[in-house]
Amino acid sequence: MIRRFHEGAPLADLPGHSLVGVIRMPDAGQSPVRAIVKRVIGATAALTAAVLIVYLGRDGYRDVNEDGLSLLDAVYYATVSLSTTGYGDITPVSSSARMVNVLVITPLRVLFLIVLVGTTLEVLTERSRQALRIQKWRVKVRDHVVVIGYGTKGRSAVSALMGDGVDPGHIVIVDTSQEALDAASAIGLVTVHGSGTSNDVLRVAGVPRARAVVVAANRDDTAVLVTLTARELAPKAQVVASVRERENEHLLRQSGADSVVVSSETAGRLLGMATATPSVVDMVEDLLTPDAGLSIAERDVEPTEIGGSPRHLPDIVLGVVRDGTLYRVDAPEADAVEAGDRLLYVKKVTPPKE
Repeated sequence: MIRRFHEGAPLADLPGHSLVGVIRMPDAGQSPVRAIVKRVIGATAALTAAVLIVYLGRDGYRDVNEDGLSLLDAVYYATVSLSTTGYGDITPVSSSARMVNVLVITPLRVLFLIVLVGTTLEVLTERSRQALRIQKWRVKVRDHVVVIGYGTKGRSAVSALMGDGVDPGHIVIVDTSQEALDAASAIGLVTVHGSGTSNDVLRVAGVPRARAVVVAANRDDTAVLVTLTARELAPKAQVVASVRERENEHLLRQSGADSVVVSSETAGRLLGMATATPSVVDMVEDLLTPDAGLSIAERDVEPTEIGGSPRHLPDIVLGVVRDGTLYRVDAPEADAVEAGDRLLYVKKVTPPKE
């Protein structure tokens, strides 16, 4: 549980540095593992060079046993020298060996320490950077979209949002799976580790200031509880929920969902249509894919369109939204466009050039 790391304090009340690991801001830089590996390779290269230099000039060194330096002695001397331990049991005695120590071993010692200390400092700096970014994000975040659950449905929802032009920085993912959160972070999304049923976790995700909440839980009972919690925190947000079975749809609506998508029935209809009219299924898939081909979009009515019929507009209008109610284009209420209406229409999407 996340709470045990914070002595029971509510997550929403914790400062940014205490939420590193709970909230993760997207990072465009290289991974910490790769950075550490590169530094280890650099340190190993410096140590190897020091060993070779000492071993090749071993005649200029003396140890306490007076029996000359072996390869193991060279490794030992290079290790204690680069780590600045310096026991003094092996010492350079000739002028050339001492000169090599001044001009070569000392710079290698500095490089070795920079590599090791630099790795530690980078880890600490990255944590501080994350804490600062989290604190700034918590202060500024608003009108964003919170997606609860980053499974198949959650990923598809995010893909549709980004296809509609939503900035990745305005999408927050809440999930308990670290693997799912890593995948979300990799495409530039802010992630929060925790359960969407927790009031505390949703507060950390900024649900009270979100414009929309997408509930993409894998279980219907979880979706109901998440919807209840989200609606309590954000009375004015648009809450969209997915449910597997039609019989549970009313529970989602009673819990505060503005829109409910029945995933099993929708998939079943498409499967049935595909047996007789596969081209229709292809067209539906095209309309539901916002990043290419045709897409269903919504826009405000332009002043020059007021009073006219939506059927006579250049766009293919499917419906008119008036005072929060959707009227199909063939409904009597949609005969004439009024000020304040919004139009649902088919938009042609041009894929970005690579």
